[in-house]
Amino acid sequence: MTTAVLDTPRVNLPAMSRELRAVVAVTARDVTITLKSPGTMIMGLAMPLMMMGLIGGNLMANMTGGIEFDFGEFMLVGMLVNMLFMMTTMGVTTLIDDTEANFSAEMLVAPVSRYSIIIGKILGSAFMAMVSSLGVLAVGLVMGITLTPWQLLVLFALAPGMCLAGGSLAVIVMGVIKSKKTANMVVMLITMPQMFLSGVIIPIASSTGVLFVLARILPMTYCVDLARAVVYSGTPTYSQVVLFHPAVSLAVVGSLTVVFLVIGTYLYARSEKDR
Repeated sequence: MTTAVLDTPRVNLPAMSRELRAVVAVTARDVTITLKSPGTMIMGLAMPLMMMGLIGGNLMANMTGGIEFDFGEFMLVGMLVNMLFMMTTMGVTTLIDDTEANFSAEMLVAPVSRYSIIIGKILGSAFMAMVSSLGVLAVGLVMGITLTPWQLLVLFALAPGMCLAGGSLAVIVMGVIKSKKTANMVVMLITMPQMFLSGVIIPIASSTGVLFVLARILPMTYCVDLARAVVYSGTPTYSQVVLFHPAVSLAVVGSLTVVFLVIGTYLYARSEKDR
């Protein structure tokens, strides 16, 4: 008696579903690694204390005299964006660890888009950025600075886009530099000047000359301005703290993110291929 063996048909997931699963898998891996690293968590919570508590507290005590808007709220929004942008950028440097462990090479040969892998890596790094942003809110609460639930909801809705903007910028660095020590230094050189030149804690509406030009070409300027447009919408001080129309800031952030992501992914994939 002959037994017929029927092959079970293979179900091919739609391309979009496959890419989404890849993003989730890479993101989940980085979140798990972060949760298993107490030192990283402590650093993420300590950063807001140093920047918001020490730098911000000193500024609140010394430069609020001639300002017609609430400087505490102004600074809180800026520091939230700064933590999202900076901590994501710093987190992406772990791509070098993946390279040294040959994990990145294994990911890049998987049947998924390289963009899905990079986006997953950025979103995984954004987890630590979100933890730091909660630290900013906690420090702000101690300093008597709060936002409404609606303002917080909208800001956290914008947070993934801001993390992608910072992370995609860092990917370009990772595509060129393969030393983690050097990469960390370059990332700090990219993020720290933006903290002071993009209006995070110091108003830049009256900047002129070189400072005016630098403020307009820094990605974080538009991230911060978009966040403040949301928070100050409908308030009398809107025109004093918001530089651009929200649509302009959103368009600039989106465009720069796409450009950085394309260039960074290409450079990183090429560097892995040539390794």
